[in-house]
Amino acid sequence: MSTKLFPARIAGIGKGLPDNVITNTDLEKIVDTNDEWISSRSGIRERRVVSAEETGTSLATKASRDALEFAGINLEEIDLIICATSIPDNLYPSTACEIQRELGCNSAAAFDITAACSGLVYGLNVARSMIASGTYKNILLTSVDVHSRFLNWEDRSTCVLFGDGAGAMVVTRSEDEQNDILHVEMQADGARGEELKIPLSGKNCPLVTPNTLKDSYVQMNGREIYKFAVNTVPGSIRSAVEKAGVSLEEVDCFILHQANVRIIEAISDRLKINKEKFFVNLHKYGNTSAASIAIALTEAVNEGFIKSPSLLVLSGFGAGLTWGTAVVRWNGTPQE
Repeated sequence: MSTKLFPARIAGIGKGLPDNVITNTDLEKIVDTNDEWISSRSGIRERRVVSAEETGTSLATKASRDALEFAGINLEEIDLIICATSIPDNLYPSTACEIQRELGCNSAAAFDITAACSGLVYGLNVARSMIASGTYKNILLTSVDVHSRFLNWEDRSTCVLFGDGAGAMVVTRSEDEQNDILHVEMQADGARGEELKIPLSGKNCPLVTPNTLKDSYVQMNGREIYKFAVNTVPGSIRSAVEKAGVSLEEVDCFILHQANVRIIEAISDRLKINKEKFFVNLHKYGNTSAASIAIALTEAVNEGFIKSPSLLVLSGFGAGLTWGTAVVRWNGTPQE
C-alpha cells in the first residue's frame, strides 16, 4: 500500500449573499435598539437576510458556481461536495446533496458537517485529508448558514448580530507537488455547549413522555462567548503557525470569523500583530457563521487586500464550543 500523501491547494473561492439589506436603522422599527448601540458594541452596521424564495442551498449554489469559475474546474471534475452548515434547509436530505442537485454534478459524493462558525476550517481539514489520502482529487467545500429564520426578532442581544450568507472553496490536488495548506488544527469543548445554541423543538411521543417544547431560536451568553474567543483563538493561531513552520510575522493577512469587531481587535492585541493585517467586513454582513471566513477571503482577494502569493491564517470559533485555525499559502488571481 502506498504511503504517499498528496499535496493540496485552494484553487477557487466564491460567495453567495441575499439581496435584502437590513440596516441598524431598520431594526429600530422592530426592537429597542439604535445604530450607535449596535455598531459601538459589535462593529455591525447592516446585514443580509434571505427572502421567501431564497434558501441556504440557493446561496451556496451561487457561491459554488463562482468558486468553480474562479478555479477553472468543470462540474464533472468535482468528486466530493462538503457543506459546512449548522442551519440546513432540511434535517435531511443534506444541504450538500441539495447543492449537488442544483449544480448537476451527479457523480460527486456529498455530505454535511456541523461545527457552527468553525465549520469552514473543519471542512478544510477534512478536504485536505481526503486529498492527501488520494481518495479524492477535486473537492467543493461550501459553507452556509441562514440565521434569520432562527432568531428571536424581539431579542436585541442576538437578532442584531447575525446575517445570512454562503461561501465556497474548491480544494484540489496540487499538480506542482507544492502543499499550500500548510497546517490545520481543530478543537472543541462540548462541556461549554450551553453558551451558544439553537434548541431543536419538537413533541415527544405522548405515549412515552409528556410534551416538552422549546423555542428554536439562537440562545447566546454573549459575555462568555467573548471571553472564550479572546482567550482561546490566539493560542490556536500561535500553535497552528508554529506547526506550519512559519512565524506570526511572516503572515500577510489574518481572516478571522467575523463575529464582533471587538473580538478581532482583542485577538490582534493579544497576538501583538498590527490590526491592519486583519481583514474585516462584518460591518456589511454581520455574523454569517460558517460562511464568514469564505466570504471575507473572497472579498479580501477581489478587493486587492490579499496579494498573490500571500501567507494567510484562517481562524474560526463558535458554537460547540468549537475552534480551529488553518495556515495556507494563497496563489490565486482576483476575479472581476
